[in-house]
Amino acid sequence: MRLLSSHHLLAFSAVHRRRHSSATTTTTTHLHRYKPTTTTDTVRFPCSPVVPAVLRLGERVSVSAFVVSANAHDLLHNAGATVGVLGGAYTLVFAFDDLTRRKIIKQGSNSPSARYFAAFVPLVNCLRLLVNGFSLTSDEGLIKSVTREGDPRELLRGPLCYVLILILCALAFWRESPIGVVSLAMMCGGDGVADIIGRRYGSMKIPYNPQKSWAGSISMLMFGFLVSIGMLYYYSVLGHVQLDWGNAVPRVAFVAIVATVVESLPISEVVDDNLSVPLITMAVACFAFPH
Repeated sequence: MRLLSSHHLLAFSAVHRRRHSSATTTTTTHLHRYKPTTTTDTVRFPCSPVVPAVLRLGERVSVSAFVVSANAHDLLHNAGATVGVLGGAYTLVFAFDDLTRRKIIKQGSNSPSARYFAAFVPLVNCLRLLVNGFSLTSDEGLIKSVTREGDPRELLRGPLCYVLILILCALAFWRESPIGVVSLAMMCGGDGVADIIGRRYGSMKIPYNPQKSWAGSISMLMFGFLVSIGMLYYYSVLGHVQLDWGNAVPRVAFVAIVATVVESLPISEVVDDNLSVPLITMAVACFAFPH
């Protein structure tokens, strides 16, 4: 037998089964609104996936009183992964800084070759996507984590466009231009959050594109703008960009509005969002932030 649902939280004290000579009765006592269930064969009940779906006769089972819901488990898993990635990244940066202070290595982020070194990381990921996308090899972990349907050919669309934009921004704009910063912020922060919020709360669709929602577009505008401002402020504190914030803030808002409108257009079947959004953002930002 299968589970009735994987989204309900079931709390119960214990499950006991007794075998009688003439008939067998199984009773499950719930602490919520569920009524006791009596059967002569097996017991099936709604619960979290971590609870066994079938209780067979003749077995003695004791189940703990607390089961974490699937959504809470996913949230904890994602939060732990985020902390782990950030911790690893900062550890790597601090290690390079320490080696530089000890004069073991020499970092030259202002040198012309620095941008090519930085673009090497997304280039490696680009090669991984190509190899797995053409099924020359199969990395199940990569396919499951990046694609939506589990089809390796999906790697050649959105994910490949994503890393190509990363390479382009690193080579063309590096860190001294706000154009690349805003373009990546709208693609990563804006479009990325729009997909999550739109899937969760996107019941109200945009009239000219039923595949997009108001919730997704509004979240893209807000988060794209905030991430852009945050990243520009971070780079300005480090001294990489010099901005007049009185003019920069409305310009970033204008770029965010244009990028949001482009993301909402029904052109995703022709041009992927990971390509159309950052390219249009770059074009508009070139006019908003002229050198």
